[in-house]
Amino acid sequence: MGSEQKVSVRDVAKMIDHSLLNPVMTKQDIIDGCKIAKEFDVATVCVKPSELALAKAELAGSGVLATTVIGFPHGANKTSVKAFEANEALADGAEELDMVLNIGRLLSRDFEYVEADIRAVAEAAHAKGAIVKVILENCYLTDELKRIACQICEKAGADFVKTSTGYGSGGATLEDLALMRAACGPNVRVKAAGGVRTLDKALEVRAAGADRFGATATKVIIEEARARESAGQL
Repeated sequence: MGSEQKVSVRDVAKMIDHSLLNPVMTKQDIIDGCKIAKEFDVATVCVKPSELALAKAELAGSGVLATTVIGFPHGANKTSVKAFEANEALADGAEELDMVLNIGRLLSRDFEYVEADIRAVAEAAHAKGAIVKVILENCYLTDELKRIACQICEKAGADFVKTSTGYGSGGATLEDLALMRAACGPNVRVKAAGGVRTLDKALEVRAAGADRFGATATKVIIEEARARESAGQL
């Protein structure tokens, strides 16, 4: 996906997971956020687990999918709890799950635990036709561990690897996206999260190998894309 390729507004919109994860968001904030997501026809809305059923209802009839987070934001829940959380989310209508791997266990190099943890969620999701994105939280990892984590995710059945929660000490970097893209096979996609707030940044992460990105600045990004497309500059 080189930056020289022609990109449409729809291409950009369908890269966006519209993020509604701020802990102080109210029910009305979720409803308003879903309206924005429908207006701009993004890929998904990602909400807190308690708001998933609400988001699912608000998105009914649109082409926007409902998704939520598992083990968020620290990844430290027991595997059995993550699997239970995944099944609850699937029952509420989740079509994609963004799970946080167990960061402490990865740093401990307890790779078997990390793999089993991811597999438990992936198997639950795949049984219901949903997909799983695994958040690595790269700001806490060495490049070696980022590569190992990508390999573990692929082995455990993840559909995506994702840079960050947006709540750690750092977000997506172009270097990390390139590293993750190179570390995974073609069947595993890459998601950027944290710091994608402009169209230019969205195009940069796309060129670096990201198929999706999390965004709160969806309106700004898509309105800029529409303006550029109208001017023949996209």
